[in-house]
Amino acid sequence: MDRLHFFTPVRIARGQGYPVEEVDSVSEAMVFLRKWPTGRRGPVYQCALNCCAAAMSGKMSAEEARKAFVGFARITRLLDDDMALPLGGVSMDNVYALRR
Repeated sequence: MDRLHFFTPVRIARGQGYPVEEVDSVSEAMVFLRKWPTGRRGPVYQCALNCCAAAMSGKMSAEEARKAFVGFARITRLLDDDMALPLGGVSMDNVYALRR
């Protein structure tokens, strides 16, 4: 696996009738972000774009860029429901604490 691939793909769900997309690298996240409508680009979008650019230039890890991209997907309600909760051994106390 090269340094720009995510350990776990980000699953994007555009809505009913659309297939779930998996974004599994910084370069795929950049392509997705660059296609995002100009009128809907806000500070969370810009943060995700900047983090992906930093990862591509070696100034940030792919996993840090992934976190920013997941934040963008969550805010824009594109994050697939299967990814909404953390996986593996996380107690529900921690999950609820994150939502408060």
